[in-house]
Amino acid sequence: MPSYTTNDIRNVALVGHSGAGKTTLCEAFLHSTGVTTRMGNVADKTSHLDVDEEEKERGCSIDSHVLNISFDGKVLNLIDTPGSPDFLGPAIASLAAVETAMVVVNAAAGIQVNTRRMREQAKSNGLARIFVINRIDSENVDLKDLLSNLRTAFGSELTPVNLPAGGRKSVIDCLANESGDADFGSVAECHTSIVERVAEVDDALMNKYFEAGSLSVDEVKAHLPKAMAEGKIVPVLFTNARGNVGIKELLGFIAACCPSPAVGKQRMLIVGNEEKPIPSGGAFCGQVFKIAIDPKSNIKYAFIRGFSGHLKGDANLTMPGEKKGVRPGHLLKFQGHDHKEIDEGIAGDIFAVAKLDLHIGNTVFDAMTEGKVAAPKFPNPMFALALEPKARGDETKIGEAVRRFTDCDPCFKAHHDPQTHELVISGVGDLHLRVILSKMHRQFKLDVNTKPPKIPYRETITAAAEGHHRHKKQTGGAGQFGEVFLKVEPLPRDSEPSLEWSWDIFGGSIPGQFEPAIKKGVMELMQQGAIAGFPLQDVKVMITDGKHHPVDSKEVAFKTAGKLAFKDAILKAKPVLLEPIVDIEVTCPSENVGDITGDLAQRRGRPSGQDMLPGNLAVIKAQVPLAKVADYHSRLSSITGGKGSYSMELSHYEPVPSNEAQAVIAAYKPHKEEDE
Repeated sequence: MPSYTTNDIRNVALVGHSGAGKTTLCEAFLHSTGVTTRMGNVADKTSHLDVDEEEKERGCSIDSHVLNISFDGKVLNLIDTPGSPDFLGPAIASLAAVETAMVVVNAAAGIQVNTRRMREQAKSNGLARIFVINRIDSENVDLKDLLSNLRTAFGSELTPVNLPAGGRKSVIDCLANESGDADFGSVAECHTSIVERVAEVDDALMNKYFEAGSLSVDEVKAHLPKAMAEGKIVPVLFTNARGNVGIKELLGFIAACCPSPAVGKQRMLIVGNEEKPIPSGGAFCGQVFKIAIDPKSNIKYAFIRGFSGHLKGDANLTMPGEKKGVRPGHLLKFQGHDHKEIDEGIAGDIFAVAKLDLHIGNTVFDAMTEGKVAAPKFPNPMFALALEPKARGDETKIGEAVRRFTDCDPCFKAHHDPQTHELVISGVGDLHLRVILSKMHRQFKLDVNTKPPKIPYRETITAAAEGHHRHKKQTGGAGQFGEVFLKVEPLPRDSEPSLEWSWDIFGGSIPGQFEPAIKKGVMELMQQGAIAGFPLQDVKVMITDGKHHPVDSKEVAFKTAGKLAFKDAILKAKPVLLEPIVDIEVTCPSENVGDITGDLAQRRGRPSGQDMLPGNLAVIKAQVPLAKVADYHSRLSSITGGKGSYSMELSHYEPVPSNEAQAVIAAYKPHKEEDE
C-alpha cells in the first residue's frame, strides 16, 4: 500500500500557450523540492522533461510529461503539456486525468491563442482552474493591466491569492494577510474578495461571515477546494520560475487548496444511455490518458488515472465487452522520462503500465464491468498530406511508423484512400505534420515525398429516377444472366445510414437469394461514385423488378446488373458533387482583420462572427470550403507576419458551384465496367 491516500493527492495539468514557461515551472518545482540537483533549462537543452530529440531541437514541448512531487504531506501529480496549438491533442487528453487546470500566462505576451482555448477546454470539462502569471520579471510589463485583461476575458471570479512585492522579487500572500505592501493592488481587497467568494459555497459559512464579518484562514482554506471545484473562485498567482520567485508559494497553494480527487470533478460511468457515478470502493476503474513509446526500447507505456478501487500488478485488467483480461505486471510512477516501480495504484492516482495494447480514452477495470468513462472531445484534424515512400519497399515500414504515431497522438490520424491508393495523414496544422515526418526520419530512418491529398468530395442525387440493366454473358456451357430494375430517391443531407435499402420484389421475379449480390453491387458503386470517383451518400434504393434464369442466373451476374442499374439511375437523378465545408477560427492582431476577412471572402468564406480580445487581438469565425484553405497556413503567416493562428473543424457538406464541379468531374477517369 502507498503511504498516502486519495485525499492526499492533487492532480494538476499545466496548460497554456507555448512560451508561457510551463516546463520551466515544472523544472523549478523539481529543483526547489530537491527532486533534482540542478534546475533544467529548455533553452540550453538540459530539461529533465523535454528529453525527446525533437523537443530539444525545437525548444518546446511536443508531448505531455508526467511528474510527481511530495510537498507539505501531499502528493502532487503534475502534467506538463504542450503549448503550441498544433500539439493540442496531448494537452486535451491530460485534462481527463486531473481535477485542476493551471493556466500559465506569459506576463510579457499576455492572453494568447492557447491561453483562451485551454481555459475553455478546462471549463467545459468541469475542472477547477488556476491562473499563474509567470515571468513577472519581464521588462516593460504592466501586471496590473494584464490582470485586468484576464478578468475582462475570463470573468470576475479571477481573484489574486498573492501579489508581486519588493519590485517583483517576491510575492505577498493575500489569503494569510489582511494587509501588506504589494507592487500594485490592495492586499486587503484581495483578502476580502477571497473570503467572500469562498463563503458562497456553504450557507452556514456565509451566515457566519455575515455575523462575524470575517472568517479564519483555516476556515477559508478548508472550503477553498470546494469553491474552486464549483468555479466560484479562480485563483491567480504570480511567479518568476527562472528566478525562483513564488515557486514554494505556488506549491503550497496547490497542496493546501486545490481539490483532491475526492472533492474535485467526479467522472461518470456511461452504461448504455445512462450516466452513473463510479463506485468509490470495490473494483478498480481507470482511464488511459496518455500513450508513450520509448524510441530506444520500443516499449509501449499506457498512463492510467485511477477513479476507484486499487490495482496491483497481478490483477486481471479488462475493458468493457472483453471476456479475457491481461495482467498489468509492473506498475510504474513516471518522473519525466524516468520511472520507478510501485506496489499498487490507488483511486485518484496516476501511474503507468507497460507492454499492453491500450489506447488513449480506454476505460479499464479489474473485474468484468459494463460501461465506460467518456473520453475528452478532440478537434478533428483537417490539415492533411499524402505520403509516398522515397525508397521502394518502404510502404510496410511507413505504415508501422504511422500506426505508432497515431497511438501516441489523439489528433494525428492516418488512412489509405481506396480511390487514390494514397496513404493520407492528418493533423492539427502544418507544424504538427512536419514534426511527425521529422520523427519518422529520426527514429525509423524513413523518408517520404508529400503532396496535398485529394479533397474528400462526396456525390449525391437531387431527384428521383429509375434505372435498369440486363447482364447477359454466354461463353459456352452455363452462362450468366441477371436483370434488375430499380428506383432511387434523395435522402436528407448527411443521413445515417447514407444508403436506405428497400427490397420491393413481388411474385418472385428475382429470387431472394440474389438480394445480397445486388446490394453488394450497389454498395460497390456507393464507394466508387458515379460522376467523379467519390463516395455517394444520402440515397434511397428500391429494387422493384427484374428477371432471372433458372440455370444461368448467378450471384456475380446480379451483382453486375445491380451495380450498373444503380449507375444508370444515378446518372438520371441529377447528381451533384458535394464539398466539405469547415468552421474556421482565425486569431490575429486587430490591425489585420480587414486583410483576413477579405482573403477569406476570396476563398468563398462566409463570416459567422467576430470578437475582439484583450491584447489587441481579434477572433474571426467563418465557414469556408476545405479546398480553398489547403494552403492557408502560409497565407495567414504572410498576412500577419507570423502572429496569426487558426483552427478548423469539419462542419458539413454542400454542393460545389457548377463551374468548379465541372473541372473536378472532367478530371475523373473511371475504370471501364463490364457490360459498359
